Amino acid sequence: MTGAQPETQQAEWRRWRGVAELYHGYFTGLILTMVTRRGVSDAAEFVFRVFRRQQQERFLPGLEKLGLTGLPAAVAAAQYHYLSNWIGGVHVEYMYETDRKAWIRYPPPRWIWKGTAICGVPGEVSRAMLRGWHANNGVSLGNPRLGFVCTKQSVDGQDGLEGYYCEYDHAIEADQRLVFARHLDAPLFDPALAPALPVSNWPKPRLEKAYRNYAMEYVRTAAPVLVQLLGPEEASHLLKLTGKLIGMQYFEEVAGYFACGRGDAGAFAAFLHALLVAQGDSAELSQSGNMFEVRQQSWRLMADIGDHHPACASALQGLCEGLAAACGRRIGVTMTASAAGLAPFVWTIT
Repeated sequence: MTGAQPETQQAEWRRWRGVAELYHGYFTGLILTMVTRRGVSDAAEFVFRVFRRQQQERFLPGLEKLGLTGLPAAVAAAQYHYLSNWIGGVHVEYMYETDRKAWIRYPPPRWIWKGTAICGVPGEVSRAMLRGWHANNGVSLGNPRLGFVCTKQSVDGQDGLEGYYCEYDHAIEADQRLVFARHLDAPLFDPALAPALPVSNWPKPRLEKAYRNYAMEYVRTAAPVLVQLLGPEEASHLLKLTGKLIGMQYFEEVAGYFACGRGDAGAFAAFLHALLVAQGDSAELSQSGNMFEVRQQSWRLMADIGDHHPACASALQGLCEGLAAACGRRIGVTMTASAAGLAPFVWTIT
C-alpha cells in the first residue's frame, strides 16, 4: 500500500463523517419540526412509529451481527443497545447486574438531541422512543417476561437517560413493558467490564461506514413513516422545510469535512456531486456554459422500501436547496425526479 492510499482513505472517511452529521441533524430537526408545527402528541406518535419500525427491522438481525444471540434476554437486549449505539458514535454505558437485570445509560450529551435541541424535546417524545424500541425487545425475543424500567430521562432535567432490562418471574402485560422508577440510580460504568466488538469482524473501514449509515438509517425510516402518518401533502411540506433549514444551518460544518467552502454555482455543483457519492450514490457532474448538472443515478437511502412514496424525495430536495442557499447567494438548484420519487434525479444548478 502506497502512502497516497491511506490519505485517500482518510479523506473518504472524513466525507462519510460529514454525511453522518448532516443526516443526524436532519433527523433531530424533523422531530423538532413535528413538535413545533404539529404539536407534542403528533410528535410523540411519529417518534414511537419510527423507533418501533427500526426495532422490528433491526433488533434481531443486529443481535446476530453482534454475536449476542446466545445471551440471556435482559443481557442481550442491553448489550445490543450498548454496542449498536457505540458503533454510531452515541455515548452509552452498560452495567451488568444479573442475568435477569442489565442496565444501559445514555449520559450527556445526548446524541439524538444534539446541542440546544434538547431544550425543545418534551418528555412525552422521549418516552415515545422507549415505548417504540426498548419496550418491544421482549416481544421480539419471544420472551413475555422481559420489560424495561426507566429510571431517568435527560429531557426531564436528570443526568442522562437510563434504565434496566428486567426479566420478571411472570409474563407481563403490554402496559408493563415500560415502567418508571425515578427513585433508582444506575450503577457506575466500568469500561473494563463492558462488551467489545470482535476486531476481526469489525475492521476500521466497516466501522466508518457503519457510523455513516447509523444516522442515515433514521432518515430512511422517518420519511416513509411521516408520509403514512400525515399523508403525502403535509409530509412533503414538512420533509422539505426541515431539509432546507438543516441544509442552511449545516452547510459550513459539512463542507468542512469535504474540504470545500462557500462559492458560486460551480463550487456548489462540485460539493453536491461529492456529497451524493459520499452517501453511497452514483452521480455524474457535467457543465454547459454557466449551468451545471448533477445526474444522480441511485438513491440508496430509499432503495427497497416497500411503502416508499414519491413525497419522501422532498427530504433530499429540501436538504440540497438549503445547502445551496448557504453555499452562496443566488445559487439556484432545481430537482427533476421520476414520478415514483426515486432516482434518477437530475439537479440543475445555476
